[in-house]
Amino acid sequence: MSETCISVKNATKSFNGRKVVDDLSLEVKKGEVFGLLGHNGAGKSTTIEMILGLKKPDAGELTIFDMEAAKHRKKVFGKVGVQFQTSAYQEAIRVDEVCEEYASLYQAPADYKMLLEQFGLKDLMKSPVMKLSGGERQRLSVVLSLIGDPEIIFLDELTTGLDVAARREVWKTLKKLKEQGMTIFLTTHYMEEAENLCDRVCLIRSGKKVTEGTVEKVIGSSPYENLEEAYLWYMGEEVE
Repeated sequence: MSETCISVKNATKSFNGRKVVDDLSLEVKKGEVFGLLGHNGAGKSTTIEMILGLKKPDAGELTIFDMEAAKHRKKVFGKVGVQFQTSAYQEAIRVDEVCEEYASLYQAPADYKMLLEQFGLKDLMKSPVMKLSGGERQRLSVVLSLIGDPEIIFLDELTTGLDVAARREVWKTLKKLKEQGMTIFLTTHYMEEAENLCDRVCLIRSGKKVTEGTVEKVIGSSPYENLEEAYLWYMGEEVE
Protein backbone atom coordinates (compact mmCIF):
# COMPACT_ATOMS: atom_id res chain seq x y z
CA MET A 1 0.00 0.00 0.00
CA SER A 2 1.48 3.40 -0.91
CA GLU A 3 1.87 5.96 1.80
CA THR A 4 -0.84 8.61 2.14
CA CYS A 5 0.79 12.03 1.86
CA ILE A 6 -2.28 14.30 1.78
CA SER A 7 -5.34 13.66 3.90
CA VAL A 8 -8.53 15.72 4.00
CA LYS A 9 -11.19 14.61 6.50
CA ASN A 10 -14.62 16.26 6.64
CA ALA A 11 -13.29 19.67 5.64
CA THR A 12 -15.85 22.49 5.67
CA LYS A 13 -15.41 26.18 4.90
CA SER A 14 -18.02 28.93 4.54
CA PHE A 15 -17.71 32.52 3.35
CA ASN A 16 -20.53 34.95 4.18
CA GLY A 17 -22.83 32.10 5.13
CA ARG A 18 -22.22 30.17 1.87
CA LYS A 19 -20.57 26.75 2.16
CA VAL A 20 -17.69 26.76 -0.33
CA VAL A 21 -16.32 23.39 0.86
CA ASP A 22 -18.87 21.03 2.37
CA ASP A 23 -17.76 18.02 4.46
CA LEU A 24 -15.10 17.03 1.92
CA SER A 25 -12.84 14.00 2.47
CA LEU A 26 -10.09 12.70 0.18
CA GLU A 27 -6.64 11.10 0.27
CA VAL A 28 -3.64 11.39 -2.03
CA LYS A 29 -1.02 8.63 -2.18
CA LYS A 30 2.69 9.20 -2.66
CA GLY A 31 3.74 9.26 -6.33
CA GLU A 32 0.27 9.69 -7.82
CA VAL A 33 -1.25 12.47 -9.88
CA PHE A 34 -4.51 13.43 -8.21
CA GLY A 35 -7.02 15.73 -9.85
CA LEU A 36 -9.63 17.81 -8.02
CA LEU A 37 -12.25 18.61 -10.65
CA GLY A 38 -15.22 20.94 -10.62
CA HIS A 39 -16.69 24.07 -12.16
CA ASN A 40 -15.34 27.53 -11.29
CA GLY A 41 -16.42 28.32 -7.73
CA ALA A 42 -16.78 24.64 -6.78
CA GLY A 43 -14.26 25.02 -3.92
CA LYS A 44 -11.10 23.65 -5.57
CA SER A 45 -8.73 26.54 -4.76
CA THR A 46 -10.17 26.91 -1.24
CA THR A 47 -9.47 23.20 -0.63
CA ILE A 48 -5.83 23.64 -1.69
CA GLU A 49 -5.48 26.75 0.49
CA MET A 50 -6.84 24.85 3.51
CA ILE A 51 -4.49 21.89 2.88
CA LEU A 52 -1.60 24.37 2.75
CA GLY A 53 -2.74 26.12 5.94
CA LEU A 54 -3.38 29.41 4.12
CA LYS A 55 -7.08 29.32 5.03
CA LYS A 56 -8.44 27.93 8.27
CA PRO A 57 -11.19 25.32 7.91
CA ASP A 58 -14.41 25.83 9.90
CA ALA A 59 -14.34 22.09 10.58
CA GLY A 60 -12.34 19.02 9.61
CA GLU A 61 -8.73 17.92 9.57
CA LEU A 62 -6.30 18.50 6.68
CA THR A 63 -2.74 17.18 6.79
CA ILE A 64 0.35 16.83 4.60
CA PHE A 65 2.61 13.96 5.74
CA ASP A 66 0.47 13.79 8.93
CA MET A 67 1.21 17.45 9.77
CA GLU A 68 -1.16 20.40 9.81
CA ALA A 69 0.48 22.94 7.52
CA ALA A 70 -0.50 25.97 9.63
CA LYS A 71 1.18 24.46 12.72
CA HIS A 72 4.28 23.04 11.00
CA ARG A 73 4.74 25.64 8.28
CA LYS A 74 8.51 25.33 7.92
CA LYS A 75 8.57 21.52 7.82
CA VAL A 76 5.65 21.29 5.41
CA PHE A 77 6.90 23.97 3.04
CA GLY A 78 10.26 22.22 2.85
CA LYS A 79 8.41 19.30 1.21
CA VAL A 80 5.89 21.18 -0.93
CA GLY A 81 5.99 23.24 -4.12
CA VAL A 82 3.06 25.47 -5.08
CA GLN A 83 1.92 27.19 -8.25
CA PHE A 84 -1.07 29.47 -7.82
CA GLN A 85 -3.55 30.69 -10.42
CA THR A 86 -2.08 34.17 -10.50
CA SER A 87 1.69 34.39 -10.49
CA ALA A 88 2.60 38.06 -10.14
CA TYR A 89 6.11 39.08 -11.23
CA GLN A 90 7.80 42.46 -11.14
CA GLU A 91 7.52 44.12 -14.54
CA ALA A 92 11.03 43.75 -15.96
CA ILE A 93 12.36 40.84 -13.88
CA ARG A 94 14.30 38.26 -15.91
CA VAL A 95 13.79 34.49 -15.80
CA ASP A 96 17.14 33.87 -14.06
CA GLU A 97 16.42 36.65 -11.52
CA VAL A 98 13.06 35.24 -10.49
CA CYS A 99 14.68 31.77 -10.16
CA GLU A 100 17.47 33.24 -7.97
CA GLU A 101 14.84 34.94 -5.81
CA TYR A 102 12.97 31.65 -5.25
CA ALA A 103 16.23 29.72 -4.66
CA SER A 104 17.20 32.17 -1.88
CA LEU A 105 14.14 31.03 0.12
CA TYR A 106 15.51 27.49 0.56
CA GLN A 107 18.49 26.04 2.41
CA ALA A 108 19.27 23.43 -0.25
CA PRO A 109 17.51 24.51 -3.46
CA ALA A 110 17.51 22.43 -6.62
CA ASP A 111 19.70 23.65 -9.50
CA TYR A 112 17.33 25.95 -11.35
CA LYS A 113 19.55 26.01 -14.47
CA MET A 114 19.07 22.26 -14.81
CA LEU A 115 15.32 22.67 -14.28
CA LEU A 116 15.14 25.40 -16.95
CA GLU A 117 16.99 23.10 -19.33
CA GLN A 118 14.70 20.16 -18.46
CA PHE A 119 11.63 22.26 -19.29
CA GLY A 120 13.02 23.85 -22.47
CA LEU A 121 13.55 27.33 -20.99
CA LYS A 122 17.36 27.50 -20.77
CA ASP A 123 17.71 29.79 -23.80
CA LEU A 124 15.25 32.23 -22.21
CA MET A 125 17.21 32.62 -18.98
CA LYS A 126 18.03 36.30 -19.66
CA SER A 127 14.59 37.13 -21.07
CA PRO A 128 12.18 39.34 -19.13
CA VAL A 129 9.32 37.19 -17.77
CA MET A 130 6.79 39.58 -19.34
CA LYS A 131 8.12 38.66 -22.82
CA LEU A 132 7.44 34.91 -22.39
CA SER A 133 4.52 33.24 -24.16
CA GLY A 134 1.67 31.80 -22.08
CA GLY A 135 3.05 28.25 -22.31
CA GLU A 136 6.58 29.38 -21.41
CA ARG A 137 5.27 31.33 -18.44
CA GLN A 138 3.35 28.32 -17.15
CA ARG A 139 6.38 26.06 -17.56
CA LEU A 140 8.36 28.66 -15.60
CA SER A 141 5.77 28.51 -12.80
CA VAL A 142 6.31 24.71 -12.65
CA VAL A 143 10.10 25.28 -12.50
CA LEU A 144 9.61 27.74 -9.62
CA SER A 145 7.44 25.25 -7.75
CA LEU A 146 10.29 22.69 -8.05
CA ILE A 147 13.16 24.91 -6.87
CA GLY A 148 12.66 23.88 -3.25
CA ASP A 149 13.17 20.24 -4.30
CA PRO A 150 9.68 19.27 -3.05
CA GLU A 151 8.06 15.86 -2.65
CA ILE A 152 4.61 17.17 -3.62
CA ILE A 153 3.57 19.95 -5.99
CA PHE A 154 0.22 21.70 -6.06
CA LEU A 155 -0.86 23.05 -9.45
CA ASP A 156 -3.99 25.20 -9.48
CA GLU A 157 -5.62 25.60 -12.93
CA LEU A 158 -2.15 25.46 -14.47
CA THR A 159 -3.20 25.52 -18.13
CA THR A 160 -6.16 27.93 -18.00
CA GLY A 161 -5.98 30.41 -20.84
CA LEU A 162 -3.40 28.44 -22.86
CA ASP A 163 -3.95 27.35 -26.44
CA VAL A 164 -4.02 23.63 -27.24
CA ALA A 165 -0.33 23.45 -28.29
CA ALA A 166 0.89 25.25 -25.16
CA ARG A 167 -1.34 23.10 -22.95
CA ARG A 168 0.15 19.93 -24.44
CA GLU A 169 3.66 21.32 -23.85
CA VAL A 170 2.81 21.67 -20.16
CA TRP A 171 1.33 18.14 -20.08
CA LYS A 172 4.66 16.75 -21.33
CA THR A 173 6.40 18.58 -18.48
CA LEU A 174 4.04 17.04 -15.92
CA LYS A 175 4.36 13.56 -17.40
CA LYS A 176 8.14 13.82 -16.95
CA LEU A 177 7.65 14.72 -13.30
CA LYS A 178 5.24 11.84 -12.85
CA GLU A 179 7.84 9.43 -14.30
CA GLN A 180 10.31 10.76 -11.71
CA GLY A 181 7.87 9.79 -8.92
CA MET A 182 6.64 13.28 -8.02
CA THR A 183 3.28 13.49 -6.23
CA ILE A 184 1.11 16.03 -8.08
CA PHE A 185 -2.15 17.52 -6.79
CA LEU A 186 -3.85 19.47 -9.54
CA THR A 187 -7.08 21.31 -10.13
CA THR A 188 -8.37 21.74 -13.63
CA HIS A 189 -11.61 22.17 -15.48
CA TYR A 190 -10.20 20.60 -18.66
CA MET A 191 -11.36 17.00 -18.59
CA GLU A 192 -9.01 15.95 -21.38
CA GLU A 193 -6.16 17.16 -19.19
CA ALA A 194 -7.38 15.12 -16.22
CA GLU A 195 -7.88 12.06 -18.42
CA ASN A 196 -4.34 12.41 -19.77
CA LEU A 197 -2.52 13.06 -16.51
CA CYS A 198 -4.41 11.82 -13.46
CA ASP A 199 -4.27 8.45 -11.75
CA ARG A 200 -7.29 9.33 -9.64
CA VAL A 201 -9.80 12.16 -9.60
CA CYS A 202 -12.34 13.63 -7.19
CA LEU A 203 -15.32 15.52 -8.66
CA ILE A 204 -16.86 18.23 -6.51
CA ARG A 205 -19.98 20.34 -7.00
CA SER A 206 -20.70 23.32 -4.71
CA GLY A 207 -17.95 22.07 -2.38
CA LYS A 208 -19.43 18.57 -2.00
CA LYS A 209 -17.85 15.37 -3.31
CA VAL A 210 -19.85 13.83 -6.16
CA THR A 211 -17.56 10.86 -6.89
CA GLU A 212 -13.92 9.79 -6.55
CA GLY A 213 -11.74 7.05 -8.00
CA THR A 214 -9.44 6.13 -10.87
CA VAL A 215 -10.28 7.85 -14.14
CA GLU A 216 -11.40 4.46 -15.53
CA LYS A 217 -13.68 3.83 -12.55
CA VAL A 218 -15.26 7.30 -12.71
CA ILE A 219 -15.95 6.91 -16.45
CA GLY A 220 -17.06 3.28 -15.99
CA SER A 221 -19.68 4.23 -13.38
CA SER A 222 -21.30 6.63 -15.86
CA PRO A 223 -23.18 5.80 -19.09
CA TYR A 224 -20.37 7.45 -21.14
CA GLU A 225 -16.98 6.55 -22.52
CA ASN A 226 -14.91 9.66 -21.89
CA LEU A 227 -14.32 11.82 -18.86
CA GLU A 228 -15.80 15.00 -20.33
CA GLU A 229 -19.24 13.47 -20.91
CA ALA A 230 -19.08 11.49 -17.66
CA TYR A 231 -18.21 14.70 -15.80
CA LEU A 232 -21.23 16.56 -17.22
CA TRP A 233 -23.43 13.61 -16.33
CA TYR A 234 -22.17 13.57 -12.72
CA MET A 235 -22.71 17.32 -12.52
CA GLY A 236 -26.33 16.80 -13.59
CA GLU A 237 -25.89 18.59 -16.90
CA GLU A 238 -27.03 17.70 -20.38
CA VAL A 239 -24.45 15.98 -22.56
CA GLU A 240 -24.72 17.44 -26.07
